[in-house]
Amino acid sequence: MRQLYIKQKVFSLSGKFTVKDQQEKDIYYVEGSFMKVPKTFSIMNTERDEVALITKKMFSFLPKFFVDVNGRDVITIKKEFSFLKARYSIDAEGIEVHGNWWDMDFQVFHHGKLAGEVSKEWFTWGDSYKVQIIDEELETIIIALVVAIDCVKADQAAASSSASI
Repeated sequence: MRQLYIKQKVFSLSGKFTVKDQQEKDIYYVEGSFMKVPKTFSIMNTERDEVALITKKMFSFLPKFFVDVNGRDVITIKKEFSFLKARYSIDAEGIEVHGNWWDMDFQVFHHGKLAGEVSKEWFTWGDSYKVQIIDEELETIIIALVVAIDCVKADQAAASSSASI
């Protein structure tokens, strides 16, 4: 089992942050496209090779995010039509998310077997998440899923704040 940490910089307009291991060594680099359409987040390994790409689909009635890992489309997160509360669904082949993923406290299952756990670290500056990787073959997918969910949350927060102005 491997434990990783994602800590975003609060005032980073470019959306750059790293994923670290328990020894605080950088394992993945995440870079967002601040002024680019469509909005993307690229996840790179220590050699700076892109291993995952998160893309927000533009010009759709409801927001939709696509996650490609190693060139394969593996996860889609989409907003569902709802009058009261924002609802999203996660569609991924063989991957299920159980728990409260909106509050970043959930488990990731692969074909019914626990593959990873995610929890939000409280009392930190910026958003910080602890990611326990149980199935190391799915490490990149789990990291991409956490970053994608965080993108969805940020997108929802931005939409809510602009709607209230």
